[in-house]
Amino acid sequence: MAPVASFAQWVEGARPRTLPNAIAPVIAGTGGAAWLHGACWWKALLALLVAVAMIIGVNYANDYSDGIRGTDDVRAGPLRLVGSKLAAPRAVLSAALVSLGVAAAAGVVLAWFSAPWLIVVGALCIAGAWLYTGGSKPYGYLGLGEVAVFVFFGLVAVLGTQYTQALRVDWVGLALAVAMGSLSSAVLVANNLRDIPTDKESGKITLAVRLGDARTRLLYQALVVVAFTLTLVLMLATPWCAVGLVAAPLAVRAAGPVRKGLGGKELIPVLRDTGLTMLVWAVAVAAALAFGG
Repeated sequence: MAPVASFAQWVEGARPRTLPNAIAPVIAGTGGAAWLHGACWWKALLALLVAVAMIIGVNYANDYSDGIRGTDDVRAGPLRLVGSKLAAPRAVLSAALVSLGVAAAAGVVLAWFSAPWLIVVGALCIAGAWLYTGGSKPYGYLGLGEVAVFVFFGLVAVLGTQYTQALRVDWVGLALAVAMGSLSSAVLVANNLRDIPTDKESGKITLAVRLGDARTRLLYQALVVVAFTLTLVLMLATPWCAVGLVAAPLAVRAAGPVRKGLGGKELIPVLRDTGLTMLVWAVAVAAALAFGG
């Protein structure tokens, strides 16, 4: 009998805990656009659709590619559909393609009403989504995953959101982008820290595998510090950005298991709490910029 995953398992396979990585950059970018007096609600919603569909597509694509390679045969992390044999690889691949297709369609509309050359950027993002764990030489297996996340879910997502609304970017947008990229990369660092033993066994050479356990823990904490340092920098634009520090307790809670040397499933809450940190920080700072602008 062919494997048939339940609806709840398909939802879990989409990895909803990663949604803050998509939502927070759009909120931050919209705050940057508001700072430039160019916020546009319908473009913000389109950007949000692009980001959410993209990250769901990435997650399903990773599930498919890692599953057929056998990388997910032994995991300490959340459910994977192909690796758990709960869904056929072709079904998961179809889900990935549909999600990426939705992201592409929304992205084309957004670019068409903003700057058509952004369609090329969108195409590069979709290629990056697939090649992370797909293709003959996936860059996620070469220790470049964190770099890609920083670029796509930090620089591109935030500055792209700001640009499509305000039709320009500034240093505030760049600071927001680096902060979001740092926190989003921190989520992946925590994920890969948890998976060091199983990734080594399967031959997946992530940045965490290259750095080793101790240095990966330091990298995670450094990325979080960068984001909150940029909160202070953004106060040069408006002192109201200090409200972003309201997310600091969440960041401290997120970093706790990392600092204490915990591993395996005990690191799963780090992903959730780092995502919540991103979301709270983005909402607070975006509101400050809209109010202060």
